Amino acid sequence: MKIKKAEYQGSFVDLASLPDSGLPEIAMAGRSNVGKSSLINKLVNRKRLAHTSSTPGKTRTINLYLIDDSWFLVDLPGYGYAKVSKQEQQRWGQVIEGYLQTRRQLAGVLHLVDLRHDPSQNDVMMSEWLEYYEIPYRVVATKADKISRGRRAQQLVRIRKIMRLKHPAISFSAITGEGMEEVYRAIKELKQGK
Repeated sequence: MKIKKAEYQGSFVDLASLPDSGLPEIAMAGRSNVGKSSLINKLVNRKRLAHTSSTPGKTRTINLYLIDDSWFLVDLPGYGYAKVSKQEQQRWGQVIEGYLQTRRQLAGVLHLVDLRHDPSQNDVMMSEWLEYYEIPYRVVATKADKISRGRRAQQLVRIRKIMRLKHPAISFSAITGEGMEEVYRAIKELKQGK
């Protein structure tokens, strides 16, 4: 799979304002600062299609990217960022949950976790939630370049065990491109309903 064209389609604060194109959507979920924007930029081979920030909690909207005029990549707000009010965290949670529960175009989710750490309680809750609602998903473990190969393998095993995953997590680095083909394959499978 090679992405030839990617266009930013807008940022939306609520579900009612999302466009209804009928095209399949692959959503990206994960805690704040897990590297969703970096993954998007690497996937589409563009440096700044999605805005990256060293400050977590910047994505407060649902951001849509039209890919090859045939499907959408959807960047959901990050969860678990402590430096915003409980009320704001709750609002983000409702937006994410509402999108995942009601969006009929949703073909699947790339659930991002940080490979350097054990999955957080929020990470585990998200995967349990996706399982409960029978939403197809794959886990992508980001920032692989920041730990040694030996530790990488150990962490992938731990992530799969802690999150009780059916599919192994994909080790990914936006810096080196490690895991790109696996992420493309995961997207293709999710779009095909596998």
